[in-house]
Amino acid sequence: MDYEHLGRSGLRVSRLALGTMNFGDATDEPTAFQIMDAAVEAGINFFDTADVYGGPQRPDMDQGYGLSEEIIGRWLSQGGRRDRIVLATKVYQPMGLGRNDKYLSAYHIRRACEASLRRLQTDHIDLYQMHHVDRATPWEEIWQAMDQLMREGKVTYIGSSNFAGWDIATAQNAATSRNLLGLVSEQSLYNLIARTIELEVIPALRYYGIGLIPWSPLAGGLLGGVLRKVSEGRRAGDQIQRQIEQHRPQLERYEALCSDLGEQPADVALAWLLHNPVLTAAIIGPRTAEQLKDSPRALEIALSQETLRELDDIWPGPGGEAPQAYAW
Repeated sequence: MDYEHLGRSGLRVSRLALGTMNFGDATDEPTAFQIMDAAVEAGINFFDTADVYGGPQRPDMDQGYGLSEEIIGRWLSQGGRRDRIVLATKVYQPMGLGRNDKYLSAYHIRRACEASLRRLQTDHIDLYQMHHVDRATPWEEIWQAMDQLMREGKVTYIGSSNFAGWDIATAQNAATSRNLLGLVSEQSLYNLIARTIELEVIPALRYYGIGLIPWSPLAGGLLGGVLRKVSEGRRAGDQIQRQIEQHRPQLERYEALCSDLGEQPADVALAWLLHNPVLTAAIIGPRTAEQLKDSPRALEIALSQETLRELDDIWPGPGGEAPQAYAW
């Protein structure tokens, strides 16, 4: 396993992060335990979750699910594991029916953090991430709440997720005015198919020294050799079937290229992400320990400039960085 600094911080994390969104929903607890054991054995020390993970939100609920955090907490309670991982979770999503049970008010941040700590059965969160931007709450309030959690030792680093480039700049400038380190990471949708963040988010991350943590690196399975799997008789859901038809010519070229390289499509997709120097770690979300087993292969793949150009031809990005991508 390879390790990299989390943005400009001194913290080193594995270049593959274990995503646990499926825990409690698509993945039951015994299987989740097997996956986490296998991840640690493979050298993965970066575990990512969120307070809302574990099941769909229902309008009749009186509190959020929190099942993913609870499963991780029970795994950690077995002893000897907490100090072996960098634990990341998130705050923002509705976790109850109350008017203040969501978003980034100081009121909700404090309550949500305490609830996550209880579910995770730990006294601190290594990376506390804002799951979305809250433009209705001033940054002075948000950073004051985060600063308090850090002073109390409940949170060590702060990250963001799904922020626009100007949100990142605004957040970081507000943190600097308070003499805080500010953001060390940003989780964004990023893969060969979805490359919009190349316009403004990635340039902002590079400027501020914030590490990129892409989610959905395989585009929901489209970049994982989906055409071959379907041809082998595996059933695809209606949504992914529509996506296959939308991208079929590109998928055919992509899987043919991977075959010529002698590599699995999923490994090539991850290797392409890891080639970006702004990236700290890519989040993988295996549903079984067996799926996790082959993921580290991506770390060993060196893509040539010719291959990178061909991938750009198959999956063109937005044309570069802003404003050069759309203005002279």
